[in-house]
Amino acid sequence: MIRIVQGDITTLEVDAIVNAANQRMLGGGGVDGAIHRAAGPELYEACLKVPEVRPGVRCPTGEARITPGFRLPAKFVIHTVGPVYRDGRHGEPELLAACYRNSLVLAAENHCRSIAFPCISTGVYGYPIEDAARIAVREVRAAVSARPDTAADMEVIFCCFSERDKKVYDRIVQTPGG
Repeated sequence: MIRIVQGDITTLEVDAIVNAANQRMLGGGGVDGAIHRAAGPELYEACLKVPEVRPGVRCPTGEARITPGFRLPAKFVIHTVGPVYRDGRHGEPELLAACYRNSLVLAAENHCRSIAFPCISTGVYGYPIEDAARIAVREVRAAVSARPDTAADMEVIFCCFSERDKKVYDRIVQTPGG
């Protein structure tokens, strides 16, 4: 089941929220900073324990990592790093799609029945909201089709911070083939 809400992702009572993180996973601006503040210093400490795959990189673009939610209502935080948008011809669509796929896999592996996504890469990373929302909805629908045993029972929430973004998601979800 897909639901779209406008609000603060840090307040949602779900099994997992997705953090639009940076590769260091140590907090930042936007959604990332808000999640780190709401979860408390324990989240920072947990992220420090995630091994670096190369200097300064705990989570490469397109991949996902999971930590406890600590002071959040969510049990888990799934950290994923979206691409910085250049022009859509440098692998950005594939990397953004991988963020959703990899986050959903981690959620299923950790027996999550509900997950909330922010609008990944659409803030300072500059991804156009229309394109990003189409990719997000397509990947969630594909996951449900591919894994009906687990994904079909999962509630997926797209949590939009702005009314404008929510309207985009509403329209795309209501369009067959989104």
